[in-house]
Amino acid sequence: MTSETMRAVQVSEAGGPLELVERPVPEPGRGEVRVKVQACGVCHSDMFAVTGGFPGVSFPIVPGHEIAGVVDAIGEDVHLWETGQRVGVGWFGGQCGYCEPCRRGDMIACQNSGIPGITFDGGYADHVVVPASALASIPDELSAADAAPLLCAGVTTFNALRNSVARGGDTVAILGVGGLGHLGVQFARRLGFRTVAIARGTEKEPLARELGAHHYIDSTTQDPAAELQALGGATVILATVTSSAAMAACAGGLKPNGRLIVVGASMEPLELPPAMFIGGSTGLIGHASGTSQDSQDTLAFSDLTGVRPMIETHPLEEAQAAYDKMLAGDARFRMVLVTGN
Repeated sequence: MTSETMRAVQVSEAGGPLELVERPVPEPGRGEVRVKVQACGVCHSDMFAVTGGFPGVSFPIVPGHEIAGVVDAIGEDVHLWETGQRVGVGWFGGQCGYCEPCRRGDMIACQNSGIPGITFDGGYADHVVVPASALASIPDELSAADAAPLLCAGVTTFNALRNSVARGGDTVAILGVGGLGHLGVQFARRLGFRTVAIARGTEKEPLARELGAHHYIDSTTQDPAAELQALGGATVILATVTSSAAMAACAGGLKPNGRLIVVGASMEPLELPPAMFIGGSTGLIGHASGTSQDSQDTLAFSDLTGVRPMIETHPLEEAQAAYDKMLAGDARFRMVLVTGN
């Protein structure tokens, strides 16, 4: 590998393996920044790149949208950012600024935004080029490996909770204590909510309480909806799992005007009777992750309050093993690739 080339892990065809290759170091264009990658999280959504299951994926593609590193080079017409500055990039690949959602200030709904590692090359590499509007500043106190998962799993849970109908002192339930849920519990506690963790079995209860849960519900032996109602009902249930059946089992635990917020991506139908939502004026909504500013807020809040992901690091060369472990559900709880940069 020369100074003009870099390591990258790419997928050459849909369903193909992750291959370590040598590529030219990319140059940033107008409005773009090159980031020297120090760490990149391995997210379940990376399967969209590996399988080609997301609109806009073309091969070969370098996965990875939980990117932490430093600004390495700056293109024309880029403001705010400087070389050497610590930055992160998440699912949000920048906004166009001219579509209707952007003109209304709804940047996360930008109709022309790309996704790192999905619609353009991502962070399983030594370097990545991204739109400058996709960047978030990383606090000095956060390591790159800790910051990386916060740029997807972190902003997804934090942003959903802080923009919810819940207010300090309200009861908030986190369904699932996994890759998303273990962060959701921490954020809920530090945002001042009476935090309830819901998971299968008793083995996760000590961890859930260590993360900040005031109450724990074992969904294998208890009715989660009934248990939540016994606590007065939940203002918010944040569903971080992908099981529609688990979500449906909790929905009856909402208090009047409560919301079931879905952030666990699944294509499985969610079967709930419409009448359930009428009497208490409850509701079911989804929540997208957040913009680059939301990511920056997440990193700052995590630094301020001590929220940290539970991670396992692997060198870039072991990307396939890290991805396989994540896909098998054996990660505890976020896999992170480190480059040594």
